[in-house]
Amino acid sequence: MPTRILLVRHGSTRLTLEDRFAGSNDEPLSNEGRDQASRLGVRLSSVPIVAVYASPMARTMDTARIIASPHGLKVQPEAAFREIDFGQWEGLTRDEVRERYAQDFGLWEEDPLLVAPAQGESGLSVIHRALPLMREIIDRHRHQTVLVVSHKGTNRLLVSSLLGLDARGYRERLDQSPASLTILDFMNEVRPRLKLFNDVSHYESFPEREINDRISKWWRPTQAATR
Repeated sequence: MPTRILLVRHGSTRLTLEDRFAGSNDEPLSNEGRDQASRLGVRLSSVPIVAVYASPMARTMDTARIIASPHGLKVQPEAAFREIDFGQWEGLTRDEVRERYAQDFGLWEEDPLLVAPAQGESGLSVIHRALPLMREIIDRHRHQTVLVVSHKGTNRLLVSSLLGLDARGYRERLDQSPASLTILDFMNEVRPRLKLFNDVSHYESFPEREINDRISKWWRPTQAATR
């Protein structure tokens, strides 16, 4: 029986709705975020989860506690699963960053794996801290089911790395909605199979076609495309 990782992004926050960079900002869940996590908790209540790990941020810990409650499990905080630190961009909207740090933002959009915001982290730095812990958890809980609650960027970088995808394209090619569920089955620490990705059917019936400037410049609608 494979080791199963239930990889979850935290529920919505105020900064999620405002589309602000909130990597190291300890923003709590909104009421909507708590409801999303509660719905996922009901969905997973009969799954035989044996351990719960989460980024130590308030939004991830609260999401994990809500989901873990029916199982009577204590959430184990792990700093390696925290979100990308966006440095000087923290708390700003994307438009504000484009205006104040135009050159740096442009370079970051071209290669978010290797380029870091000023005083922040690159995607590669996140992989270097998060991936070894994920492999340690898989080894620790062989043939069992484990819940890991982390963040949008960190989850996408982990999935990219584990599946052998080009992590430079993690922002425009992979999504992680609030309180979404991704399932990875592992035969060993380096051989995963993706069973489910970014599923939010516990609170949303069908995903909308999201074409806007929240993703990257490659997804921004052009004038010609919107006529």
